[in-house]
Amino acid sequence: MVAEGTDHPSTDDTPRPEPGRTGTDRPATDTSTGADAAPGTDTGTATGTDSATGTTGTDAGQADDAKIAAAVAAAEAAAPANGESVRIDSWIWSVRLVKTRSLGAAACKGGHVRVNGERVKPAHSVRIGDEVRLRNEGRERVVVVKRLIRKRVGAPVAVQCYIDNSPPPPPREAIAPAGIRDRGAGRPTKRDRRELERLRGLGAPGWPAGPGGGPGPASGGRGRAGGR
Repeated sequence: MVAEGTDHPSTDDTPRPEPGRTGTDRPATDTSTGADAAPGTDTGTATGTDSATGTTGTDAGQADDAKIAAAVAAAEAAAPANGESVRIDSWIWSVRLVKTRSLGAAACKGGHVRVNGERVKPAHSVRIGDEVRLRNEGRERVVVVKRLIRKRVGAPVAVQCYIDNSPPPPPREAIAPAGIRDRGAGRPTKRDRRELERLRGLGAPGWPAGPGGGPGPASGGRGRAGGR
């Protein structure tokens, strides 16, 4: 009986975790878990940002495709019906290579329009695949016909009707500026002529001097002082 009582205290002496150490271990475990979760949170944020950027780029591409599709549809709507031919002067005006159709006709008559290397008249029929060379306003345009239209369209639609192989435009410095007449040069104005007449003393005989010393109205003319 005494031995059994002695064995019980030895069993109770088994080491147990102290309350202070147990509390310290738990916050440490929670801290490590929180640190592990932080990278996950950052990764999720970065992924969300990338996804949003990709969606924006996709929307922009879809908008551009929609604009191009609308321009192509408008160009097809302006095409001639039943396979009718299109005049070259009408085509270069429709695709905005010249400002007016009359200017297109004048360019053809002046030999400034060539189709496949040959000078053509305004009534020449243009076909898909033809190379059109036009010299207008000091610049040479070289385009390949991609679509036939006979109605003037906007610039976004016009570029869908041809392939532009034009050389780059010349620099603005190389273009001659518009002529500006210096004062006293070129054809004299009415004021200049009046000054010349005053200086030279020109005028019909019997004209009294005007207020500025120039010739005044004739006394024998059709004015108030003279008769008819």
